[in-house]
Amino acid sequence: MKRLRTRVNDLDRRRRHRSTARAILRLLPEPESWLDVGTGDARFPETARELFPYTSFDGIDPTPRVEQAREADRVEEAYVGSLTDEQLAKTLRERYDVVTVRRPLDPAGELHAALGVLRSGGYLLLESPEAPSQGLRTELESRGCTVLPAPTRRPHPWTPHRVIARKDPSPA
Repeated sequence: MKRLRTRVNDLDRRRRHRSTARAILRLLPEPESWLDVGTGDARFPETARELFPYTSFDGIDPTPRVEQAREADRVEEAYVGSLTDEQLAKTLRERYDVVTVRRPLDPAGELHAALGVLRSGGYLLLESPEAPSQGLRTELESRGCTVLPAPTRRPHPWTPHRVIARKDPSPA
């Protein structure tokens, strides 16, 4: 029974990851680079690669699991630490077409840092179990992003709330 429950959990996780990846697929069919924040053992990039075979997936996580994920070829570059680390954020500045942040540990800090590593015209995908506040939309817009319309209802109560924002091109 335990093996069956584990298998069902794995299938559910893959289904959720595919759903997250598909949300970007309709907006940007072939991103060059993608950073998964809080990637852990990089199961999301592994699943997303099925839809984006030519995209370079990188991962950042505070645990060394991300290095193991790199060794298992789930991510190309692995960063141990936090995106809010100034040195790391400086190294990754404006490097990614897509950044995913699920369950942020420091929402305000990670939001600012994620926008810093996102290229102009790139997409930020935020997922959280809690509904996004109007303050999040205001914060994203004040930082030069266009928040894309979200579906009016979630397909299931356990589906995470999703916000997708496009970083507007900076004026030349």
